[in-house]
Amino acid sequence: MTSPWTFDSVLVANRGEIARRVIRTVQRLGLKAVAVYSEADASLPFVKEADEAVLLGAAAPAQSYLDVTKVLEAAERSGAQAIHPGYGFLSENADFARAVAGVGLVWIGPSPEAIVAMGDKVAARNLVGDAGVPVAPGTREPVADVESALVAARVVGYPLMVKAAGGGGGIGMSVAHDEEELATAFATAQSRAERFFGNPSILLERYVTSARHVEVQILGLSDGRVVALGERDCSVQRRHQKVAEETPCPVLTPPLRARMIEAAVRAGEAVGYRGAGTVEFLLDPASLDSGGEFYFLEMNARLQVEHPITELVTGIDLVEQQLRIAAGEPLAITQDDIVLSGHAIEARLYSEDPAHDFLPSTGTIGYLREAGGEGIRVDSSLVDGLVVSADYDPMLAKIIGFGADRDEALRRLDAALADTVVLGVRTNREFLRGLLANPDVRDGRLDTGLIERTVFFYQTSSDAVFAIAALALEKAITRDSAWTAYRGWRIGEHRPARYEFRIGDTVTTVSVLDDTVAIADGDPRSARINFDGAFVRLELDGETTTATVLEADDRLWVATADASVDLAILTREQRLADHRAGIDRIAGAVAPDIRTPMPGTVVAVAAKSGDTVEAGQLLVTIEAMKMEHKMLASVSGVVTIGVTQGELVSLDQVVASIDPHKGEAA
Repeated sequence: MTSPWTFDSVLVANRGEIARRVIRTVQRLGLKAVAVYSEADASLPFVKEADEAVLLGAAAPAQSYLDVTKVLEAAERSGAQAIHPGYGFLSENADFARAVAGVGLVWIGPSPEAIVAMGDKVAARNLVGDAGVPVAPGTREPVADVESALVAARVVGYPLMVKAAGGGGGIGMSVAHDEEELATAFATAQSRAERFFGNPSILLERYVTSARHVEVQILGLSDGRVVALGERDCSVQRRHQKVAEETPCPVLTPPLRARMIEAAVRAGEAVGYRGAGTVEFLLDPASLDSGGEFYFLEMNARLQVEHPITELVTGIDLVEQQLRIAAGEPLAITQDDIVLSGHAIEARLYSEDPAHDFLPSTGTIGYLREAGGEGIRVDSSLVDGLVVSADYDPMLAKIIGFGADRDEALRRLDAALADTVVLGVRTNREFLRGLLANPDVRDGRLDTGLIERTVFFYQTSSDAVFAIAALALEKAITRDSAWTAYRGWRIGEHRPARYEFRIGDTVTTVSVLDDTVAIADGDPRSARINFDGAFVRLELDGETTTATVLEADDRLWVATADASVDLAILTREQRLADHRAGIDRIAGAVAPDIRTPMPGTVVAVAAKSGDTVEAGQLLVTIEAMKMEHKMLASVSGVVTIGVTQGELVSLDQVVASIDPHKGEAA
């Protein structure tokens, strides 16, 4: 039998869970899988699971995954005959696609022409609009400056979506409700568009209030036909970044689904699309009673992060289809062959701190447990000991629940999140469980503003957590010198051991004596605890809590089904320092040093040393993991700036210092 393949080896030009996922299908089809990796990723599973792996360079993407020359050299060294770009990085880079073809390799993706056509949002809007796909009112040409934007806005009308014309992933997108907001949003979007995409062009489009974000998965086949594999509801977003996705969309009626699929196919045909892609729409929920109105948002010329949920309900391996289409294999798939069965919901596990405005979190994973079981799929590349840095996207894993219906999928996903443990870096696990428990989410009432306007409860601490933390340290002191134990040591009668833990600005004292604990100077409570390695079982006044515990870098991580908490273990010196800081706060003193809340890169410096600044004035902007954080002056005075644009900064680094007395003298 003749092999359908025009290539026998595939280099995966990506990292982490998507590289691992592509490699799995490549090897299942009997092809050789080649991985490329940075120095920071040498120990990740995708490197070990590939048939061959080639080191690209340092951790910074510009020196590894984004270096086209190095990627092509890796293909030559390994003998790879095709390149799969995954998503992100070079996946929608037309120049890379041309370079791959230029050295005689097979590009597993759409043509460079399709990438260019869909990569420019203005051109894409015009192209699909002329093909009969519904588009929201907006500009037909890129907007060059704020003045032009203000003029265009008077025609298009408010509220407006301001977005980068040459990029995706929600980067550089914001909403403006009036001229003042438009001026600010335009400047921010243009700056980010230039930095991320090398294209400062901006598109203005009418903003659909409380819209649902619904996308359709398409396949452009080798014979020119385009078929759609159902839709995904991606409405649950934060800062235009997707957090959870599901299929099918809970509110689509069969006629509305048919219209949306027809529009997506028409968009794919308009650009001559080949391979896997996604056509994204905004659905106006106010129009559902009259049949539903939707508008073209953008088209992603690549595999999407959320593609696993489509695979689960269709039974079709999208990566396999990409490979077969790239090989020129004629596929007999018709639209009637696409049957959706069951319901799937994906939640993205991010390294971030929901309690502090979702700031990116870094650290070293000291303990890992991933969920499994019926109806659960986990796509990740996590390992014990992994250093989570600011160099890459904060998404750690995708956890998917699949069931016969939406309720079963939700139950399975929540159980999988409860069974997931990642200690050593803060994650959004508890936030995701709170999200799934929200009544609007349970009932399918979703829109892109849901997270911003809703406070989701997620537990950050409990008496059981504090009791476990203190008893874990009490057990640990038997391994340490009595002179260096956290609780101290004394000669004489047996007294309660006292431990102090800090979460944020709150310090909690726990006293341990025999089989009792007293939390925050409360009454003693009976406590019995059993340890089995990292696993803990606590009985506190007869109530049982199971947890996983990790001690690392003077912090204690405690994970229960409801909470993953990291507590700073306070030494005597730290307690004295906190006491002095408390006195300063009572006296009204404000720290003059401006410190970074996260590691990252300085992308803008808004003041210079010697300037007189006002409290609340912007000084420095830090960016990490696709998120910007603005550092503001804590007090009025004369500022000294300690960083420069482009500089890498670490957590808690001083980026500026203010002398309030000089400001008063001036």
